[in-house]
Amino acid sequence: MLRDKFGVTRAFQFMGYIKTYEPMYEYFRECGYEIIFKPVATYGNDTHKGNVDTDLVLHTMIEYPNYDKAVIVTGDGDFASLVEYLKKQKKLKQLIVPNQHRYSKFLDDAVPKSKITALNQYEEALTYYKEEEEVDESFDDNFYS
Repeated sequence: MLRDKFGVTRAFQFMGYIKTYEPMYEYFRECGYEIIFKPVATYGNDTHKGNVDTDLVLHTMIEYPNYDKAVIVTGDGDFASLVEYLKKQKKLKQLIVPNQHRYSKFLDDAVPKSKITALNQYEEALTYYKEEEEVDESFDDNFYS
């Protein structure tokens, strides 16, 4: 989608690394993403947190001379100042939010609606499905009878 719709030639994905998601990471790589992993803190059994906010901002500014336009994917208002700065410098191609109904108002204030695209309208095309394991068709249900 990023390449076809917005002409993106290089895409970075910042995320925490969790071993069980390796097939998904491999899929992102196959789609052309350069993944930058961050340490993950685990709280309880199922809560994981990987802080990527400052890394996204820092990497955006480090790469600043190497791109014509940036496409930022976030719904977090902490990035409003980055998005606004890129817009003022004419370096913002598009802001992509995960859900048109649930993202920070600070982002609305930073850029015009014409610069905002919501991912949830492409949900079916973007959904990652784990490949199902092959089933051995030769198994005989009567084996244990």
